[in-house]
Amino acid sequence: MNFVKKMAYAATIGAMTLAPVVSTQLSAAPTAASAQQATSSLVKQLSGLQRLTADFEQTTKVTNSKPSKNKSLTAQHMNQTFKGTMKVERPGKFYWETTSPAKQTIVTTGKLVWIYDPDLQQAVRQSLDDQIANTPALLLSGNTNQIMQSYRVTQPDRTKLYYTLYPKQEDSAFQSMTISFGANKAPNLMILQDSLGQTTYVRFSNIKVNPKIPASVFNFAPPKGTDIIDQ
Repeated sequence: MNFVKKMAYAATIGAMTLAPVVSTQLSAAPTAASAQQATSSLVKQLSGLQRLTADFEQTTKVTNSKPSKNKSLTAQHMNQTFKGTMKVERPGKFYWETTSPAKQTIVTTGKLVWIYDPDLQQAVRQSLDDQIANTPALLLSGNTNQIMQSYRVTQPDRTKLYYTLYPKQEDSAFQSMTISFGANKAPNLMILQDSLGQTTYVRFSNIKVNPKIPASVFNFAPPKGTDIIDQ
């Protein structure tokens, strides 16, 4: 799996509000926020998250047999559920460790992204600036201004804390990303769709907002003997 290199709305997201009209229950369509309102609302949500830790489950659903252009959606993780932990500190520090069914660690140091695969004894090193628009998970740790330059933000229901983002880059790994915030104003769900109709769900649990995180978490040194690949 390679979540960084390239990670359908849920049925409950965007549910209609029912209102009685002449003894008949009709669905009242939600009012969408303007682009400026949606962007401002999302920035406010993200700005309140200086640090964040959570467990995650990531599942990709395949709706057709065509090969995906998204290099992260390789055959080894289609229709599988990956579990692990995430730690975030703004700006630009991010730790993502997959523990099951395969091990992989993704760490940002503020300027670089490291993707370490212990089974292959391989570490990929990339520039964080080059990856921000193609890295949904880094939305939680990136610079807010830079994020807004990379995505067009919508808020389908201005009374609900969920947003759908569309990358401005044509060669992005995905077509849209929905992020939902829970009662604690922390993200609890991310949903990504690619051009072939494949949908990736990332669900967060055991969420802690603004906990203390040791600085050592975001330091990465490849173990001796690791093959380092620069991209």
